[in-house]
Amino acid sequence: MFQKSKENGSIDQLGKTNRIIEATIIRGDIEALSDIRLDGELHGNLKVKGKVVVGPQAKIIGNVECENADVEGFVEGVLNVKDLLHVKETATIKGDLLIGRLSVVPGAKIQVKCDMVIGGDSTSSSDKKSK
Repeated sequence: MFQKSKENGSIDQLGKTNRIIEATIIRGDIEALSDIRLDGELHGNLKVKGKVVVGPQAKIIGNVECENADVEGFVEGVLNVKDLLHVKETATIKGDLLIGRLSVVPGAKIQVKCDMVIGGDSTSSSDKKSK
């Protein structure tokens, strides 16, 4: 009677957030349609259609692909954020950034190579200069 309609077998994910709590360790890849907040550890890749929040005690060793991200904890790998990456003062990031926009709060520790992507184009700005 009150069932939501489904298109192509997908469930309406609006307003839903996955949560991985503290003291949880995951070894393997995660793919999600909705947003995710990670407060535990992930040793693997994370692919999310929405927003990723990496809590202050969280740790990711692997690649992250998402629309937007807020990072407060530790991330080591490639961060592919299509729109806004917000790096907070407690964050530590090591690796490569491929992002649309970047916000870094003073105090954050970042050791990265950063490519700003224009208009969601997956080729880096350095690739465009050489063409």
